[in-house]
Amino acid sequence: MKQVLILVAVIFHSYAFATDFNVLNYGAKADGVTKDTKAVQAAIDACTKNGGGNVIIPAGKTVVIGTIYLKDFVTLYLENGSVLLGSPDMADYTTDTHKNMYKNEPHMDRCLIFAKDAKSFSIKGEGTIDGNGHQKFFNKKSGGRPMLIRFLRCNDIYVEGVSLINPAAWTSAWLYCNEIVVEGIKIVSRVNGNGDGLDFDGCTNVRVSNSSFDTSDDSICLQTSHPDYPCKDIVVTNCVFTSKWAGLRIGLSSRADFESVTVSNCTFHDIQDSGLKIQMNEGGEMKNMAFSNLVMKNVPRPVFMTFCQQRAGADAPLEMLPMKAMHSFLFSDFIVDNRELDKNSAFFITGMPNHYISDIHINNILMTVSGGGTKEDANKTIKEYTLETLGDWWPEFYLVGTLPAHGIYARHVKGLLINNVNINTVTKDERPAIVFDDVTDGTMSNIFSNKEKLH
Repeated sequence: MKQVLILVAVIFHSYAFATDFNVLNYGAKADGVTKDTKAVQAAIDACTKNGGGNVIIPAGKTVVIGTIYLKDFVTLYLENGSVLLGSPDMADYTTDTHKNMYKNEPHMDRCLIFAKDAKSFSIKGEGTIDGNGHQKFFNKKSGGRPMLIRFLRCNDIYVEGVSLINPAAWTSAWLYCNEIVVEGIKIVSRVNGNGDGLDFDGCTNVRVSNSSFDTSDDSICLQTSHPDYPCKDIVVTNCVFTSKWAGLRIGLSSRADFESVTVSNCTFHDIQDSGLKIQMNEGGEMKNMAFSNLVMKNVPRPVFMTFCQQRAGADAPLEMLPMKAMHSFLFSDFIVDNRELDKNSAFFITGMPNHYISDIHINNILMTVSGGGTKEDANKTIKEYTLETLGDWWPEFYLVGTLPAHGIYARHVKGLLINNVNINTVTKDERPAIVFDDVTDGTMSNIFSNKEKLH
C-alpha cells in the first residue's frame, strides 16, 4: 500500500510540475478530422498556469483547431512531422482577436492563433502550421478569410524552425509588439489572396533571419497603423524571397515613424511587382535605412520608392495627413538580372513637387535588363501620384506605366548620389540609362551602359 501511495505521489508530482504538456494528454484525438481546439487550449492554459513550458504537437499527428490563444511563457512546440491544421469552417474562428488594420478589409479580421498582451512565448519546432485556407473553404460566400497568426501588444516573442503554410489571408500580423526574433522558418502562402508573410505594424527590436518566403502578396511588411507606435530597429538578413507582389514593403500604412532598418545578404527572384517597395503617405517620418548585398532575378522594380498622400489604415482620419519627411537611404552592392522581363524594369524613386525624398546613395550596382524602350518612351511624361491619379487606392507602378529610363528614374529628390553602376541591355533601348527629373544636389560617377562609360 505504501509503495502504491509513493507511485501515485510521484506521478502527481510529475504532472503538477511538468514542463511538457502534450495535447494528447488533454483530450486531443489528433486524427486530422476531429476538432481539437478545446484540448489544445487546455494544454496552453495548464502550461501558463504552471509557470510555462512546452505545449507539444506530437510527431506524425495532425491536430485540427479553430482559434487558439497563446499566453505567457508558453512554447507551442511542433515536433518533426506534426501538423497543426486550421479548421475549414469559418464559425470556428472567434471574433475577439482584434482586427485587420487596413481600410476596406474587415473580411480578414479573424485569425487562427492569437495572443494579446502576452510575454515571453514561442512557436518552435520542425513541424507545420497549415492554415488550410483554400478558396473552396474561405471566400466571399463563407464570410471571410482568417489570418494565420495575430499578436497584439506582446513582448519577447520567438518563432523558430516551423513551416507556416496555406493561410486564407496574411500569414501573420504583429501589432505594437517589442523584442521579436524570427529564425529559420519557411512561409508558403499561395492558396488564397492577400497572402502576406510577416507584417510588423508598429513593432520595435525585430530580427528576421535565415528564412524563406513564397507569398501571394508582400513577403515582409513594415507598417505603422497607430501614431503612437513607430516601427524601428529592424534587421532582415540571410533570407530568400519570391512573391506575387513585393519582397519587402515598408510603409503604405504609415501614421507613425520608421527608423533604423537594415536588409542584407538576401536573394529575391520571380517577383511580380518590386523587390524593395518603400512608401510613405500617412504623415510619419521615414529615415535611416540600409540595404546591401542583395541579388535579384526577375524583379521588375528592384527599388520602388514613393512619397505622397493616401489614407491606408482602417482607423486613419478621413482627411489626408501632411507630408512630413523621407530621408537617408543607402542601397549598395546589388546584382539585378532582369534580362527575361519586358522593358518595364528599373529603379523608380519619386517624391512630389516641393515634397522631396532626400539623401539617397546608390552604390555598386550591376544590372542587366532586356531593353526595347522606344523614343516615344524616352519622351513620355510620367504622372504624379496625386489623389486624382490614385483615386482610393495605393501608389502602384501601373498607374504611371513605362518609365523614360531603362535603369534608374528619379524624380523630386534632393541629395542623390549614384556611384559605380553598370547597366547592360540585351537589345537596343532608346531611353537613357539614368534620368533625373527635378533632382537637386544630384551626383553621378562611374556610370557604365553596355560597357561604355557615361560619367
